[in-house]
Amino acid sequence: MSVLVPLRAALGVAALSVACAASDVRAQDASPWQHDAHSAVRLLAGSRSGAVLLGGVAIQLQPGWKTYWRTPGDSGVPPRFDFSKSDNVEAVTVLWPAPMKFDDGAGGTALGYKQQVVLPLRIVAKNADKPVTLRTHISYAVCEKLCIPVEAHAELAFASVASTEDGTLSDALNAVPKPANVGDPNPLTIRDVKREGKNVLVDVTAPEAREVNLFAEGPTPDWALPVPKLVEQGPPGVKRFAFELDGLPPGASPEGAALKLTLVGGDRAYEFNVSLN
Repeated sequence: MSVLVPLRAALGVAALSVACAASDVRAQDASPWQHDAHSAVRLLAGSRSGAVLLGGVAIQLQPGWKTYWRTPGDSGVPPRFDFSKSDNVEAVTVLWPAPMKFDDGAGGTALGYKQQVVLPLRIVAKNADKPVTLRTHISYAVCEKLCIPVEAHAELAFASVASTEDGTLSDALNAVPKPANVGDPNPLTIRDVKREGKNVLVDVTAPEAREVNLFAEGPTPDWALPVPKLVEQGPPGVKRFAFELDGLPPGASPEGAALKLTLVGGDRAYEFNVSLN
């Protein structure tokens, strides 16, 4: 039986393969690309220095395809990582660059990444004087009109005193939202957060010409809060976002709940921890 592949799709896979192959010349600081039909993934190692190391998970996507942030929005599946098979690794923390917002194709809003993304990893070694080998099992989804689950395994030793991936990892770290407090005197900041019944209102100050997005997360991953929407008639001098306290897990109460709000505008992104009154 013959299977016909559209020329555009075939060219997309070819272009992705060529781009990944060209990058493999730096294999000493990056694991080999693990390919599926629409994406590729690999590990990156930063310079080896001390007990806390910087690494990364690099994902490349075929044109038109996307993958998801830690909170996917109205639909989608967030990536999951298992580092338990690593050698001399005490803990791994995944850091998340600010996501994009896009139509999920079903009338909702999804949050994630297109083209390519590097998720920085903060890795704590059990013993700073012994070799570190990171092994991971990655489960993620790639989506165009439909979503396809992907499973990948990658392994990488941290050995370079000066890694060729340090610049890439530094850029990825710069894309991770910076911690901030409500009322900080930044050009882009959250001025106020208040609750009115089931609604949460968030007032933001931002340069007028800048597109601003706000994302809300609950205290645990099983909270599925809606994506905040910009209120057309907000107070003077601020951009007001609003969202309902929907998507709470059974038995959860919003009273005193600790929320995480991510504010993104242009090349700036901040993360705020707030408690609901």
